[in-house]
Amino acid sequence: MLGIETSCDETAASVVVRDESGRGRIRSNVVRSQLDEHAAFGGVVPELAARAHVEWLDHIIAQAMDEAGLALDEVDAIAATAGPGLIGGVLVGLTTAKALAASLGKPLLAVNHLEGHALTARLTDGVAFPYLMLLVSGGHSQFVLVRGVGDYERWGGTIDDALGEAFDKVAKLLSLGHPGGPAVERIARSGDPKRFKFPRPLLREERLDFSFSGLKTAVRLQAEALAPLSDQDVADIAASFQAAVTDIVATRSRQALERFKAEFGGAPAQLVVAGGVAANQEISAALRAVVAEIGARLVVPPIALCTDNGAMIAWAGAERLALGAHDKLDVAARPRWPLDTPDMKVNSDAA
Repeated sequence: MLGIETSCDETAASVVVRDESGRGRIRSNVVRSQLDEHAAFGGVVPELAARAHVEWLDHIIAQAMDEAGLALDEVDAIAATAGPGLIGGVLVGLTTAKALAASLGKPLLAVNHLEGHALTARLTDGVAFPYLMLLVSGGHSQFVLVRGVGDYERWGGTIDDALGEAFDKVAKLLSLGHPGGPAVERIARSGDPKRFKFPRPLLREERLDFSFSGLKTAVRLQAEALAPLSDQDVADIAASFQAAVTDIVATRSRQALERFKAEFGGAPAQLVVAGGVAANQEISAALRAVVAEIGARLVVPPIALCTDNGAMIAWAGAERLALGAHDKLDVAARPRWPLDTPDMKVNSDAA
């Protein structure tokens, strides 16, 4: 399976093999980050991202095929992100995949980007259904029950900012650069996480939703009150912010795992973490403590496969193809595409 990913600011292609037993192997995984193109703007500029995908995608696909030791006509099918994401970038990858599928006479798999994240742990760790996914990235923060390929139930999500977005905005406020997650984590190491008591929104409520907008506002107000900020002020604010989000994620994860155990008493409780925020060491340590307390299993794929990449798209396509699914060449790109929609169900009759 050739997988193509262009939903945001990574241009990626990968070749993945899925054998008859369901085991996977990555033959190649090429990712070109656009970080340098967007750094001056403090965030991703959609038009620049789409142009970069147009310029680089053919080269990235060629490199992926070369590293896999295969010609294009030797793959069994073509998978590409069809959404959600920045629509200009999604169109570049999906249109390229359609052209390849049509010219080679291969099946097309239009993959939901979130399903790519949801199924990656099956590629890397052979995780069995059902399991709980915590997706924490620049665009998404949600708990999803993964019952099977195409069978998802959203248990909770952010009602405002995604966690990665909150990290980016706090980093910009503190002039730490982009991307914000690594920058905040780095400066927080020299800060006092107890100096400022920032709010933990929604934690008194039982629902599994997140809210980071009020926390972000509290950080801004504290920074304005202390201005001009010393280096220690910046480090302490970053550390206190990180401590707040770590508490929020850990508490919500404990609640989600307790619900999982209550609903699936006979199944082992498994928490799969996906998205770039999974690289944060403080959050990872807190999650390890939670699963140890609950008696659950924590699965975090290698960080290169937690962030956007072509291997997760190829694998999701392979999992769907194995069940007989494929898509028509007129399938549409989508800027929004929740996992828990009826059209995510595997339809092997989609000719």
